[in-house]
Amino acid sequence: MLGPVILAASRSDKMRRFISAAPGTKQVVDRFIAGETVDQVVPIIKDAADKGLEVTLDVVGEDITTPEQAAAARDAYLELIDRLKDLDLGARAEMSVKLSMFGQSLDDGHELALANVRPVVEAAAAIGTTVTLDAEDHTTLDSMFAIHEELRKDFPQTGCVIQAYLFRTEEDARRLAAAGSRVRLVKGAYKEPASVAYQDKAEIDKAYVRVLKTLMEGEGYPMIGSHDPRLIAIAQELGRKAGRKMDEYEFQMLYGIRSDEHIRLASEGHRMRVYTAYGTDWYGYFMRRLAEKPANLLFFGRSILTKG
Repeated sequence: MLGPVILAASRSDKMRRFISAAPGTKQVVDRFIAGETVDQVVPIIKDAADKGLEVTLDVVGEDITTPEQAAAARDAYLELIDRLKDLDLGARAEMSVKLSMFGQSLDDGHELALANVRPVVEAAAAIGTTVTLDAEDHTTLDSMFAIHEELRKDFPQTGCVIQAYLFRTEEDARRLAAAGSRVRLVKGAYKEPASVAYQDKAEIDKAYVRVLKTLMEGEGYPMIGSHDPRLIAIAQELGRKAGRKMDEYEFQMLYGIRSDEHIRLASEGHRMRVYTAYGTDWYGYFMRRLAEKPANLLFFGRSILTKG
């Protein structure tokens, strides 16, 4: 299977240099990355709003090795929030953050990440929006959930992400659903060992449905992160059975993937949010998008061949 190989390559400096230099890379990266600067992404937010869509914005970058880099990541989000405030776009856009960007893996990383993310959450709340904490590999999750719980004491709208392929997620979902929090459910896009995660696609899909059922029947606000037509249909049916109105959950899909489906769901009255990444440190995010779907890898391969 190519997925695990690509995920391993996402941590390779040698592959980073090779992929970055490949002649067809920019064409494919532009499909998944909305731009490098706030100025480049603002028109995309406005266009989404005009189409009845909402967005969640991710300033890409994960390989933080110094406290100064973590502070710079915090400041990049604060800059984004200032622009959203100036343009009165807070109601249409939330933020997604990876705590690794805020220094989570450094010495005293848990406290550092909490200290860096708190002002971002505060600034987001001040303009009428919120922040979702993205899930990363399984070794970081206890810290992420603890930070999530701490932030929710003052900002209960703070969201978090859970990953269906992890064995622990069904228990996490029961706890979070009871807490009334905002929870995005995804399949999972990190290379995880068989000791902690399902490896078979069919088993992951079954776990996704079990977890989604728990979220829909709970007190929280489910956010369905999937492009899979079958899972989208199941989510709609579970929402109906749970007595949820269309604005009591939402769908989330990646920028550049199934854009027609974004419009279709919004036109039916569903809340549809587009996960929109931007920034210069795109490599890790880009490689996980390739690993998630073979068609993405084929598209990349054709681009390199035609540009070479």
